[in-house]
Amino acid sequence: MKRNEEKQLETLSPFEVKNTLMELANDSEKSMINAGRGNPNWIATEPRSAFFQLGLFALQESNTSFKKYDGFGGVGSEDNISGRFLRYCEDNEQAEGIAFLLNAYNYLTCQQGFNGDELIYEWVSGILGDNYPVPDRMLKYSELIARKYLEQEMCHDKELPSSPMDLFAVEGGTAAMVYIFNTLKSNRLLNPGDNIAIGAPIFTPYIEMPELEDYNLNKVEIMASESAAWQIPDSELEKLKDPSIKAFFLVNPSNPGSVKLSDETLYKIAAIAEERPDLIILTDDVYGTFADNFTSLAMIAPKNTILVYSYSKYFGATGWRLGVVGLSEDNNLDRMIADLPEDTRAQLTKRYSGISLEPANLKFIDRLVADSRAVALNHTAGLSTPQQIQMTMFSLASLLEQGKQYQKDAKEIVRNRYNTLMKESKKEPIVSGFNMDGAFYYAEIDVKDIVQSTYEASFFEWLETSYEPLDFIVRLASEYGIVVMPGAGFDAPTWSLRVSLANLEDEQYALISKAINEMFDEYHQEFIASSAN
Repeated sequence: MKRNEEKQLETLSPFEVKNTLMELANDSEKSMINAGRGNPNWIATEPRSAFFQLGLFALQESNTSFKKYDGFGGVGSEDNISGRFLRYCEDNEQAEGIAFLLNAYNYLTCQQGFNGDELIYEWVSGILGDNYPVPDRMLKYSELIARKYLEQEMCHDKELPSSPMDLFAVEGGTAAMVYIFNTLKSNRLLNPGDNIAIGAPIFTPYIEMPELEDYNLNKVEIMASESAAWQIPDSELEKLKDPSIKAFFLVNPSNPGSVKLSDETLYKIAAIAEERPDLIILTDDVYGTFADNFTSLAMIAPKNTILVYSYSKYFGATGWRLGVVGLSEDNNLDRMIADLPEDTRAQLTKRYSGISLEPANLKFIDRLVADSRAVALNHTAGLSTPQQIQMTMFSLASLLEQGKQYQKDAKEIVRNRYNTLMKESKKEPIVSGFNMDGAFYYAEIDVKDIVQSTYEASFFEWLETSYEPLDFIVRLASEYGIVVMPGAGFDAPTWSLRVSLANLEDEQYALISKAINEMFDEYHQEFIASSAN
């Protein structure tokens, strides 16, 4: 590929660059190895088995009514439905998923005090999808179970906030981002020309969305330091004290660095949030379950922080589109709306007047729900109920005892791949080993750092002058059939690449490492030849 073509490609989102790289890889003589996307190549089987067994029971319940026409079923009865559920489990005790359902039922009714008939009726109606989501924000027991899951996974060894989180079930983390941006804009909490801080490097859409005409926000980067194991230096955190910065968006653990913020950093951010109740924080914690002893900023600074969590990576469920937005019942965003100028509040009262008799008192998270359906269609808002039931099964998979082993195994999968990738590396990244802060879902490989630390100093000067940063990645695709993402698209170092550790077989990571090493030597031979001329 010509240099001017590579330069043009560098202006695109890395996810669009990936499409070109895949075409190059397909045209190469090698079988394509695509380490570009973070889609895991595993699935959690137990909660899926439980989901499908529950579906069979739900159909059995449906067939007890509406018998006048063939091929039709009814909605069943809540009366003693838990007894019928237990008999169904007893009759099918050897079937996959039944033991999971029984353990979940006993845990929820005996330990959590849930009403058995209400719980099973919600599950049956939900999995059949026979009604609109009610409540539209999230089904009653689905919310309670998802909240319990998040409290367990997002608040390691720390006291939970005094006020619980309200949850809004959404179509994955990407939908959560869109809804949050739109509602912040609609409620005048973020306005065109406002300054927002971005914790970089970061998932590319957080970089790109603020610049869109829809929002027209000014970005201030809060740069994590690669040399400090991707922690944020105090000098960068100081920027958050500037009252002109209205919001701070971050992904934790980071993408592509795949490192969690240390407790020290979290508490420093929380202290700034305490000083600045007007600072809106959005933390996307999708990779938190892969890190040891993880705590979300939403648990440390709950009044300021909106939590985004997706079930897609941990449970191998990207196609299900399952996520939640969480916000403490006691939060500063509701106060900020109440403190808006009178004319602005009047406009917002008019906006939501069709869905509430007291629109001025509508909570931010309920405005999210309404805005997700352009307010006028609020009565049809909410994530589909079968999706919410699968989300419930995933949450329970972690809350039940066997969840500890699943988490251990999930971490082992990605960490083994990391070790395989790095075994033959010319230089391992600073974040290494299993006792650090890594989530190990991605590996960020800094080409410049490796070149400068393992070859003569003039080699990188030549490389930078002779080639575009994207050339390394383009050659990997065209010569070796290997697709990786350009790190620069995530605001990582310009000469860096991101390898997904989620979606390939272990042995393929050894091939990636071998190809990268050969690429270094290939460039170096060109450098030697050019120096000799």
